[in-house]
Amino acid sequence: MKRINKATFIDLLMIALGRAIYGISLDMISVPNKLADGGLSGISLILRHFWGINMGLSTLILNIPLILLGYRFMGKRLLAYTIWGTVSLSFFLWFWRSVPIIKQLDLEHDLFLSAISAGVLSGIGLGLVFRYNGTSGGTDIIARICQIKFGISSGKMLLFCDAVVLFASLSYLDIKHMMYTLLASFILSRAMDTVQQGAYSARGLLIISDKYEQIGQMIDLKLERGFTYFKALGGYKQDEKRVIYVVVAPREIPAIKQLIKQEDPNAFVSILEVHEALGEGFTYKQKRHHFFIRK
Repeated sequence: MKRINKATFIDLLMIALGRAIYGISLDMISVPNKLADGGLSGISLILRHFWGINMGLSTLILNIPLILLGYRFMGKRLLAYTIWGTVSLSFFLWFWRSVPIIKQLDLEHDLFLSAISAGVLSGIGLGLVFRYNGTSGGTDIIARICQIKFGISSGKMLLFCDAVVLFASLSYLDIKHMMYTLLASFILSRAMDTVQQGAYSARGLLIISDKYEQIGQMIDLKLERGFTYFKALGGYKQDEKRVIYVVVAPREIPAIKQLIKQEDPNAFVSILEVHEALGEGFTYKQKRHHFFIRK
């Protein structure tokens, strides 16, 4: 029997944790406060409302034919992770409802607080699943099949599926609850992106200036950030230039802009969004320099 390595074990553990958090959001917030959801979770909420079917059971049953259908289009690893995630969600939807460890979160039926809480928890849960190479199953599988067979982008297909389910949810929800559901969906997407892409967001700057040496020296002395020189060729005069590339924390943007302006007011600066930065100054502390040496 093939042993599970450490990386795979961590993936499976974090996918299960993500599904547990997502299950809490559905069971303890969305259901009591009558908030809808997209995808198969939304269909499970509809089935629960009209026929009282357990969400864990309906989620598992609805996913089985989709997993069988998607077998040809998914690798063994992704298929195994999808099955694990589906079983985990079904288990936790049953668990949180059956075992009185956590009671309904007391949000005093405040729909605004409920939408924010549901969005944050669901976003964290799904973000963990995607960050550790899992999928949410359900409409993810449909989107993948449509992309491979018909060339339809996954994003458009997921949006279409969610729109259909949310429209169907109007059969038991009023417009007010649907608006708060859309608010929860927006917060979910932002929270999911933050978890999936990493908390160490940063900004990258491309700086073109004839005074690149002075600017580079000031970046080193004032901000204590490393930087890189790129060789570039001007498009109009065909003259050689040096481009400085540096990555800084968002809070350091005003300081570096002021620094560049002092050295060269005519410098060209392009600021890029860096979704995740790893290394010195981001995921571990910068080296401390003695203040008698740095002036």
